[in-house]
Order: sequence, then C-alpha cells, then structure tokens
Amino acid sequence: MSHKQAVGDTVAPERALKTALRHAHGGRAQLIEGVIEPLRLSWAHETTADRLRHQLGTRAADLHCIIGSGDLDLPGSPNWYIPDLAVVPAAVAKGAGALLPDQTLLVVEVTSEADAHTDRIAKRRRYAEYGAPLYLLVDRQQRTLTLFAEPGRLGYTRITGPLPYGTPLRVPDPFGTDLNTGDL
Repeated sequence: MSHKQAVGDTVAPERALKTALRHAHGGRAQLIEGVIEPLRLSWAHETTADRLRHQLGTRAADLHCIIGSGDLDLPGSPNWYIPDLAVVPAAVAKGAGALLPDQTLLVVEVTSEADAHTDRIAKRRRYAEYGAPLYLLVDRQQRTLTLFAEPGRLGYTRITGPLPYGTPLRVPDPFGTDLNTGDL
C-alpha cells in the first residue's frame, strides 16, 4: 500500500479522524501514531523556533519558499503533524490545506518536555518514510541539534550530529548555509 493510497475500508475512518482533529483544540492538535496531542508551546520553545526562522528566512525567500507551521498529513497512517517550522515552496503552499512531508524542503522540530521522545523517534521515522528531504531536530533538553538527510523507508541515511549548541550546523543544498546555534 502506498502512502498516497489507502485500502478501501481504511480511507473513511482515517479521513474522519483527521477531519475531526482539524477542529479539535482550536485546530492546534497533532495526531501521533493515533493519539491526539494538543500543542502546548512555551515561550522558550517559540523563541528557539523564531531564531531559526530568522536565520533561514533570507535563503528561503531566495528559493521562493515560505517558512511556516502548517499541517502535514501522512496518508495511510494515523498521523497528522504540525511541525514547528517547515520550509515549503510558495507555489506549493499557496491555497493548500495540508501538505505531505515530501513537499517540504526542510522540516524543523524543537523539542519540549512533553514531546521530546515523539520528535526524536516517531517523527524522525515518519518524516523519513514520507520523504521529507531534511529533518532538523533541535533538542532543547539535551541542547543539541541533529540534521537528518537522504530519507528512505527505513530511515534517514545521512545524519549530522547530535551537535552541541554553539557548533555551526551546515544545512546542505538547496540551502547551502550555516546555522548559528549559539543563541538557541
């Protein structure tokens, strides 16, 4: 079964669950392996995401992309994610509801106490499985960054890190830029 198709009798329940999720908790909830998880983000968490957004902003604009935290659907699975940041071609994002991970250029997850394990394990596996080309894990609890690249069904095949905060991190093409991680 491909990710873009589901077996006939599983499509309706999956669609119903994901439709209900979009209306739960003010539309700010995720479905992680079938469990609804409302987003509860601290200002420290948001500060880290904002600093990364600013660093990536100029290059994203050069690539005709936007940086946001819109919905990512993982069809054929019990998952619906809201990443902390995703860099997406503006033409793809325009008028779109949920996107697929393979429509992004980069997905960023910033851990919090409540979801660190999910970001480290489940999302890393699923982002690779669904073709997100780059996945940046910013682990606030461990004060490290890990960049995952070259996705496949068994996971990412190229991993940079974990690098301690303060170590510059090279984000490969199409970004070709170094992130300053000292002020995260």
